[in-house]
Amino acid sequence: MSDILLGKSDQDVFLRGRYANRHGLVAGATGTGKSVSLMVMAEGFSRMGVPVFLADVKGDLAGMSQAAAEPGDRLKARLERLAIGDWRAEASPVVFWDLYGKNGHPVRTTISEMGPTLLARVLEANDTQQGVLEVLFKVADEHGLLLLDLDDLRAMLGFLGENAKQISQQYGLVSTQSIGALQRALLQLENSGGDRFFAEPALELADFFRQDMSGRGIVNILSAEQLILKPRLYSSFLLWLLSELFETLPEVGDLDQPKLVFFFDEAHLLFDDAPPALKQRVEQVVRLIRSKGIGVYFISQLPDDVPENILSQLGNRVQHALRAFTPRDQKAVRITAETFPPNPAFKVVDVITHLGVGEALVTTLQDGGVPLPVQRTFMAPPRCRIGTITDAERATIRSRSPIGTKYDSAVNRESAAELLKQRAQAQTPAASPPAGGASAPGTPAGADGGISQTMKNWLFGTSRRQGMIEATAKSTIRTVGNQLGRQLLRGILGGRAR
Repeated sequence: MSDILLGKSDQDVFLRGRYANRHGLVAGATGTGKSVSLMVMAEGFSRMGVPVFLADVKGDLAGMSQAAAEPGDRLKARLERLAIGDWRAEASPVVFWDLYGKNGHPVRTTISEMGPTLLARVLEANDTQQGVLEVLFKVADEHGLLLLDLDDLRAMLGFLGENAKQISQQYGLVSTQSIGALQRALLQLENSGGDRFFAEPALELADFFRQDMSGRGIVNILSAEQLILKPRLYSSFLLWLLSELFETLPEVGDLDQPKLVFFFDEAHLLFDDAPPALKQRVEQVVRLIRSKGIGVYFISQLPDDVPENILSQLGNRVQHALRAFTPRDQKAVRITAETFPPNPAFKVVDVITHLGVGEALVTTLQDGGVPLPVQRTFMAPPRCRIGTITDAERATIRSRSPIGTKYDSAVNRESAAELLKQRAQAQTPAASPPAGGASAPGTPAGADGGISQTMKNWLFGTSRRQGMIEATAKSTIRTVGNQLGRQLLRGILGGRAR
């Protein structure tokens, strides 16, 4: 099966697998059926063999892991109206994920992989503070210091503070006020559970591209009921994930069906208060990721929650009812109506506010990439449970996970925090007289060559003291030593390039 039956108007309305990577939008007021439409699409992709990623912000999408109950009279009437004769209740193969590790496998990344741009958004930093983060990453990169967790970030902020004068001379002003603000923001992030997200083992994207034994695509569900309470962390995480997919995957062109479909729920959170540069980068990712075989579907209440230059790239649209209670709502109705391919049978602006629950205006790309004239569509029901699941049911699904215990225990490699601590300890006995070109007592650290010389002396040693690289045989240190002097490349949104 390469198409998904979305519903029926005067004809069957399909989402074509051939054009599913042309992205899409599911919009509508609260309670009009957006989540159910999302389930129908996710189930359809899974049956196609296409893995799916989605965020469960209300807890009800977890029901995809369970088969629906036996159909009652209302469901039977809907199935009869849609002329669906092969409907059967069935669960989808699901893997649960959770940034906090409570309701699914922990999802982790490293500070280095997220990069300064998205990290600044997570910390709610201003432009000046973001500049300090960029200097921090530059110093860490040039000296091969791995930034893995919040301890590493805190240690590097302390290092910048201690050497602010020398660093400012080389890279631009690094003020103690900005460092202090970032340290306080870091404390808030840690108190809200961010220390669990920035850690290892980091997520391997290959674990999203899985099928079950029958060839159905795995539905990866991120438990986001708590995460959504921290909107910037939620939106920055999903944007980081999208960026990682973009940076990692090879070009494949247009396939018969996508390699992965990514649903971005509560899409307005991505664009609220986002600076123009970030919006431009998101637009670039959305435009180019299609050729990597990834379909991106935004879920939001109003279509204008998504910027116009991104909205224009969303070829598959499911629009549930809008309410015109306020001037903004009325304007949104008019704008939305103008964006649909016209259908001479009705006026979109008149219909869009009168759609019932389970109805939607739908347009999808058909043969040749031509958009289907908008159809007033009676939407198909999902085959899974609509609603939440019990803790016992979740535990059963987790116990059967193909990921096993790969991510369930955190590890702590030697990185910037440990190396800077060892450096400080090595420099503590400073009473010896100068010799072999070492700095005289009382000379500020790095005064004989700046911050770069200080770090080189510590790593490579002097005539009086063995360097850190020579003194340790750990593979991590050898790797760091080999990386000295070259900057880690980062991708379009600041993530690590592979």
